[in-house]
Amino acid sequence: MTFSRLALALALVAIVVVYFVAAPGTWLGGVCAEQGLASVACFVDQRAALGGWVDQHVLTAALVYFGVYIAVTAASIPGAAVLTLVGGALFGLVMGVVLVSFASAIGASLAFLSARFILRDWVKARFSKRLATLDRGIARDGAFYLFALRLVPVFPFFVINLAMGLTAMRLAVFYVVSQLGMLAGTVVYVNAGTQLGQIDSVGGIVSPGLIASFVLLGLFPLAARYGVALVRRRRALAGYTRPKQFDRNLIVIGAGSAGLVAALIAATVKARVTLIEKNTMGGDCLNTGCVPSKALLRTARAAHDMRRADRFGLAPVEPSFDFRDVMTRVKDIIATIAPHDSVERYQSLGVDVRTDSARLVDPWTVELGDGTRLTARAIVLATGAVPVVPDIEGLAEACPLTSDTLWSLEAVPQRLAVVGAGAIGCEMAQAFARLGATVTLIEQGAHILPVEDADIADRLAAVLTDEGITIKTGTTLAAVHVHDHGQALVLDGDEPLVVDRILMAVGRAPRTQGLGLEDLGILRDGRIAVDAHLATAVPTVYACGDAIGGYQLTHAASHEAWHATVNALFGSFKRFAVSYDHLPWSTYTEPNVAHVGHNEASASAAGIDYEITTYELAEHDRALAESATAGVVKILTVPGKDTILGASIVGENAGEWIAEIVLAMKHGIGLNKILSTIHSYPTLAEANKFAASNWKKAHAPDWVFPWLARFHAWRR
Repeated sequence: MTFSRLALALALVAIVVVYFVAAPGTWLGGVCAEQGLASVACFVDQRAALGGWVDQHVLTAALVYFGVYIAVTAASIPGAAVLTLVGGALFGLVMGVVLVSFASAIGASLAFLSARFILRDWVKARFSKRLATLDRGIARDGAFYLFALRLVPVFPFFVINLAMGLTAMRLAVFYVVSQLGMLAGTVVYVNAGTQLGQIDSVGGIVSPGLIASFVLLGLFPLAARYGVALVRRRRALAGYTRPKQFDRNLIVIGAGSAGLVAALIAATVKARVTLIEKNTMGGDCLNTGCVPSKALLRTARAAHDMRRADRFGLAPVEPSFDFRDVMTRVKDIIATIAPHDSVERYQSLGVDVRTDSARLVDPWTVELGDGTRLTARAIVLATGAVPVVPDIEGLAEACPLTSDTLWSLEAVPQRLAVVGAGAIGCEMAQAFARLGATVTLIEQGAHILPVEDADIADRLAAVLTDEGITIKTGTTLAAVHVHDHGQALVLDGDEPLVVDRILMAVGRAPRTQGLGLEDLGILRDGRIAVDAHLATAVPTVYACGDAIGGYQLTHAASHEAWHATVNALFGSFKRFAVSYDHLPWSTYTEPNVAHVGHNEASASAAGIDYEITTYELAEHDRALAESATAGVVKILTVPGKDTILGASIVGENAGEWIAEIVLAMKHGIGLNKILSTIHSYPTLAEANKFAASNWKKAHAPDWVFPWLARFHAWRR
């Protein structure tokens, strides 16, 4: 805590302590000495003398009262309720309400700012994840909840002031909502003050009936919130004719990862669901993405191991193969998995599967390509994404490969340029290099794997370079010239690069064309725009997976599909906001690059303080035995605590053993508990434990060890 924060905290504590120690009521004697200055009886006893002075000096009295009220409220000293009564007794209803309303709001705002200045950073450093979740809720509904709390006198106002100061609520919102929310209570108390001679305590004002009325009034903002949502819903659906009854409960468009999960969940809870897919069941993941790419990577790894068998004490040999056989293996694996995602399986589970195109006619109606119209209470869009091919001079003439089309190759390109060094680009660059291609990996950003920290990306870059891949970062593809000897890539600030084929891996764009979404107004910047509950601007239509343009990962799509489906079917009763706090992802190069939570870049962008603990796989027994020492475990924690903010792992099969970190983060398990967990030896997952051990060593109390040495010397 800085000196200024400490000084302010001590000053506020001193004010409160002095107030109670000095007991100013004793200065007046009598009732005030017995019951204290902040009592109704004390004021009634002194009312005659005080009232006469106020009558003669109204303006001065009002300013003094205004200042005292602000000071008492700002310092969170008990007595605001009595001061409000005093305002009514001394200044009448109208003037009393004006003085109290503004003084209480200003004082509350000062207390709010004091709590924020003194404690916000400390709380943020130690409870960053919980506070981030709270801040998101405050940003979304904070004004409603604060208004409700202000209306209910059961909740001490000074507690509300201090608690809200720890959140990210804006001061202007706090002030305005506080003044409006406290107005009803202010009027009641000030009015009671005008009748002060007829009551002898604050409890005489707040009867059970009045408290009940305030509670009901406090529920008003929550009811208003639902009312506003209802009005928005009706406004969004205005102009459309709602069917009197529906053919089914849910229509899911797209049978990729997200759509399959959505349909399965709906069928499991016995909803009538139709799944529509115009292409191949299983979507990109099964047919052109996760499954074929990992199959190709495994073949490439086998070729690499043969070529570098001397690492294992064997004679290296150049692998001999026909690439068509490699692609046949890939297709066989797809065919083996395909029944899991087939029309027949989903029909057996109770899903009505239609193989056709689909277009939204209105918020409840979908028209198939054959003209058939289906209606449902809700619709889930899981239409996936397509590879981006930028509009670059000459690129179209070069017929670039994408992650969708490279599976039609019958031979390994002798010279291959991979444009884009994200996960797909790095994986395919390594795979084709290991299968004999001369590969150049081109990235516009400062380093490969732009979503990772530079030090993590550099470790993979060193491996790829060692395997013969040329990496060009900070490089933009400006044009392509096709000629008889190949395709010449014009690169910014570099000589033209001549290759045989180009693989574009610069991202994937949501698939939204031909669905009728433009007419419904649910597109934004080329993607399907959704809220935290995955609802679009049309409240009967939800979306998930790659189509919403977020985390374009199979497991993210499944995670979103659960939320979209449950909210679509049961959102009238309970809705669930999607969270990505513990979403892992992996790049399946060798070594893997796995990640969960914050890295340095994201933590810094979010203003979160962190500590870094690392463990090098070069020190690890199993990594040494596997000749797989090019890796590291890097964990971010809350300063001074073992709470995990995020982790990045570079290592063989790191995508498998980062699951322990994901589980720990999800359930609030810190590094101390990972350290105390028994791990099999020798396993790569032990690296998590050793990283936890490094954290523990860094936080060991140094002063203890000299005393332990003395203790053991004495024992000897």
